[in-house]
Amino acid sequence: MSTTQPYEHMLQPLDLGYTQLRSRVIMGSMHTGLEEAHEGLEKMAEFFAARAKGGVGLIITGGFGTSARGVLGPGSAAVLTEQDADKHKIVTQRVHQEGGLIALQMLNAGRQAYHPQAIGASDIKSPIYPFPPHPLSTQEVDDEIEGFVNTAALAQYAGYDGVEVMGSEGYLINQFLATRANNRDDQWGGDYESRMRFPLEIVRRIRARVGPKFIISYRLSMLDLVPDGSTWDEVVALAKGVEAAGASIISTGIGWHEARIPTIATSVPRGAFSWVTGKLKKEVSIPVCSSNRINTPEVAEQIIAEGEADLVSMARPMLADPEFVNKARQGLRKQINICIGCNQACLDHTFMGRRSSCLVNPQACHETELVYTPTQHSKKIAVIGAGPAGLSFAVVAAERGHSVSLFDAGDKIGGQFNIAKQVPGKEEFQETLNYYQAQLDKFNIDVHLNTQVSAETLLNQHYDEIILATGITPRALDIPGIDHAKVLSYIDVILHKKPVGKKVAIIGAGGIGFDIAEYLAHGKINASLDKMAFMKEWGIDTTLQARGGISGIEPVIEPSTREISLLQRKTSKVGAGLGKTTGWIHRANLAKKGVHMINGVEYKGVDEQGLHIVLNDEARCLDVDNIIICAGQEPQRALLAELQDAGASVHLVGGADKAMELDAKRAIDQAARLAAEI
Repeated sequence: MSTTQPYEHMLQPLDLGYTQLRSRVIMGSMHTGLEEAHEGLEKMAEFFAARAKGGVGLIITGGFGTSARGVLGPGSAAVLTEQDADKHKIVTQRVHQEGGLIALQMLNAGRQAYHPQAIGASDIKSPIYPFPPHPLSTQEVDDEIEGFVNTAALAQYAGYDGVEVMGSEGYLINQFLATRANNRDDQWGGDYESRMRFPLEIVRRIRARVGPKFIISYRLSMLDLVPDGSTWDEVVALAKGVEAAGASIISTGIGWHEARIPTIATSVPRGAFSWVTGKLKKEVSIPVCSSNRINTPEVAEQIIAEGEADLVSMARPMLADPEFVNKARQGLRKQINICIGCNQACLDHTFMGRRSSCLVNPQACHETELVYTPTQHSKKIAVIGAGPAGLSFAVVAAERGHSVSLFDAGDKIGGQFNIAKQVPGKEEFQETLNYYQAQLDKFNIDVHLNTQVSAETLLNQHYDEIILATGITPRALDIPGIDHAKVLSYIDVILHKKPVGKKVAIIGAGGIGFDIAEYLAHGKINASLDKMAFMKEWGIDTTLQARGGISGIEPVIEPSTREISLLQRKTSKVGAGLGKTTGWIHRANLAKKGVHMINGVEYKGVDEQGLHIVLNDEARCLDVDNIIICAGQEPQRALLAELQDAGASVHLVGGADKAMELDAKRAIDQAARLAAEI
């Protein structure tokens, strides 16, 4: 009886002639902050070694600068000298020790640099970066090309198996290609044949320098998603030129950083842009790699099996689980910790100058510091609350060898994640709960649901440690009429499914307020689960006739069936505290649905007429059917005092410790770190 290898297309090797990738999964490039950190390359070596051990076919590093003026910002990492390259040998050696291959991504920021020495094809400033670029002279263009070549040669010297030329996302190479950023009239500007000379010279000269047995991946922007971007015919011409110039692989890039269309957030459907790679695959003979929101082995397998790509790139999924490929190969799909696309600990950190990690895997980028060593003294531990913090602690503690009992008053694990997963665009949160359930089973954790545990019961069981992960209670508002029948809490709406009228006021415009607005504003179509609906909603041309993929394409919006007002006391911009890389998406989504976002509101009371407020010193009454309270939370610590008074060893984690904004990132990280030490 024969058995079929699960995910056989994703897991098959890829022969490049002079080397072989052991699977079709590439760990895509992402900046982690280790590039510039103290002893960062040593930490990076262990970070990448874990992913190489986990079975990926090829690792691409974060972007390293190719010239002093081309770096991302002051102090950003670059590989310009042999001394720089020598420091990278620890990285390549560790990856090779684990049987992996690794390529250095080479990046020239151009006008997307956070420093006053920014350069560009022309002097056209980016709409989202602060510094106007210095337009490169003819000689300076040649110097920047040689910078790429020099860095590629140094990467080869350092032991890298290849390089990736960053030609997408709006960086310098992209800037030469598009009239949006290139108004030159010399041999590097004008018609497209001249504009694409810059990347083709880079690839051609790199191949000449490094020889035939060295991987050159070219990250090509297949959809710019900005006005005056490349046409599809130009994209195809560039791809063919890059192949002829000596590239080994073409990797998919989608969207410039300044594009106002989401490309990797959790609200983007899985594998949303693989159809673009599939069209390009028919035009070239070298392998092409699809990317963006490929986060499960099923999605990866389908893309390759259906001929849309030869390879798939996963960056954030490799933060979430370094053993992703091995687990898929071993048939352990339920054990894979799936990336939920939240960006909270990875990209948000990157754009704030902090070291990246992962909301669902706090060990990511902290492999040398957060270590789950087996305990020498097994303890009997009770964990009260099976939300993200309680689950995180229970799993890590049990993995280390402690005896863990987990209690929750509810009928399922997950706590506040059971609310989040019901919000359109956050369906991925269920994957985290699936993972934790598999870990509870794997480590034989004693789980007691529908159990309201008392301090007396806990004390009688003589636990060595008691972990209170009891979460939060919604904060009560002290305004007249708050007990009116019109008033609901967000828990009433999402968990208890209480009916909500057509006219709604939401008090509180933090993350929960935005989630409730999303939940109530959506109709029958959920674009986060439907690729074509997503393309229509954001105005992306799937026929590839529009320049940049968007020119002249009007978004098709399903209007909300409710009139919704999202209110906050603060005078700052509504949603200012949302994620750095996703907040604009949430605001744009609600604006498209016609949600009124109002700041500087003073709440005066609720009665049959509606919600009475003062706005701009003017008294108003919002005629609404329901008022939904999303005005913060308080820690729930009912057991704490009694347990402490009895002398028990008690620890608070997650919302029970600090309830601000239901911070799952902090809760999971805090709980894991406590469990690693206890």
